[in-house]
Amino acid sequence: MNTDHGYPAVRLHIAGEWCQGGAGRTAPVVNPATEETIGEVPLATVADLDRALEAADAGFACWRDTPIARRTDVLHTAADLLTARAAEVGRIMTLEQGKPLAEATGEARRVADTLRWHADDARRAYGRVIPSAPGTVLTVRREPVGPVAAFVPWNFPAGGPMRKISAALAAGCPIVLKASEETPATAAALVACFVEAGLPAGVLNLVFGDPAEISAHLIASPVIRLVAFTGSVPVGKQLAARAGAVMKPTLMELGGHAPVLVCADADPVQAARSAARAKFVNAGQVCTSPSRFLVHESHLDAFTDEFVRAAEAVVVGDGLAEGTIMGPLANERRLHAMESLTADAVARGAKIRTGGERLDRPGYFFAPTVLTDVPADARLMSEEPFGPLAPIVPFTDLDAALRVANGLPYGLAAYGFTDSAATAEHLAGRLEAGILSLNHCGGSVHEAPSGGVKDSGYGREGGPEALDAYLVTKRVSHLLTP
Repeated sequence: MNTDHGYPAVRLHIAGEWCQGGAGRTAPVVNPATEETIGEVPLATVADLDRALEAADAGFACWRDTPIARRTDVLHTAADLLTARAAEVGRIMTLEQGKPLAEATGEARRVADTLRWHADDARRAYGRVIPSAPGTVLTVRREPVGPVAAFVPWNFPAGGPMRKISAALAAGCPIVLKASEETPATAAALVACFVEAGLPAGVLNLVFGDPAEISAHLIASPVIRLVAFTGSVPVGKQLAARAGAVMKPTLMELGGHAPVLVCADADPVQAARSAARAKFVNAGQVCTSPSRFLVHESHLDAFTDEFVRAAEAVVVGDGLAEGTIMGPLANERRLHAMESLTADAVARGAKIRTGGERLDRPGYFFAPTVLTDVPADARLMSEEPFGPLAPIVPFTDLDAALRVANGLPYGLAAYGFTDSAATAEHLAGRLEAGILSLNHCGGSVHEAPSGGVKDSGYGREGGPEALDAYLVTKRVSHLLTP
């Protein structure tokens, strides 16, 4: 059943059933392009969470023993259903999160491939036989860790949930997913594909509700064996501490403040074009978004001028409107954050080359913004903007610039531009980041690992490493009877 906005009704999914929250509580879902309420999301009670935990516990006994061929078949069927529905899922995503329809539809298609990748990679979760003493068989086995509690944010309404769902289910683990209350219908659409593909009841449970209440209850439960989180550094530290108190492993993909180094031997115009394209994807609401631009002084003017041209060419509007390149910010909180960071930088001497303000129209729109002469003590240089702000600062010495790039406690993504193989290797060896792109601003891909160092988290998603957190390694020593 759809509302007048074409937005689907949202339900929890627990133990194979779509349901409302036990207490009947709901929260509004707002279209960030219009500020209109387009639907509501049910909020789970503690009793709902207990049902989800019980279902996941029962689901583990079933799913871990499902033959890998059958498990893979279910996941591939779900991926095919999602691919067929990508346009529909993309429209839902745009309504509730704001990103342009082409971006949203592409995200839906991309995560279907993520699911296929993990489904196939689970076939290669090999153990091994170790040479040992005569009469003894020594083996190493890889087994699913057990039920997973996963928490994901709103910026990638399909990508965030699918990274957790696909790896968990491929490894043989059931999952209780707490998705964002701001983008619930996209998560529900993903779950529907698994249900229709024949996933056993209880293996995938979807809940929404008060984040602190849900995380505290799920993490404390003896049913949960792994906590997987994508989100901010402060919240990630809280969840990791809570999990640590009950000795549970965690997978943490946290925020960053990605530096971009444009070296003396780089092409400043091409670097600016590449960096600007990446900066304004999803209105800058990407954990790996380039967000500190350190440019060699010889290229400062050329890079800045081209970046400003690119920023001013960005068409900002409703994600459903044809030609839109950048949609609104996801919520009013992000608007206030952009205004605060910009005002602080200007107050400390920064100059606005373009943008710098909210657009005068309904919706949470903020202009693509380029700032120069940004001092080191501006908050923008140390706080992740998570929005369309681009501070550009010059450097003269590359090693000094590397010290600035590495000077924050974050280490998720970094970018470098150079025409020198030697300089590229120097950047690769010195930049403290789990993800590094040279001469382009590459996004995450399912066939390669993504994750951070330092305060940006630990563990990896994507690539063969993605299953590591969801599998335990068991050593089995078998003394043969004569």
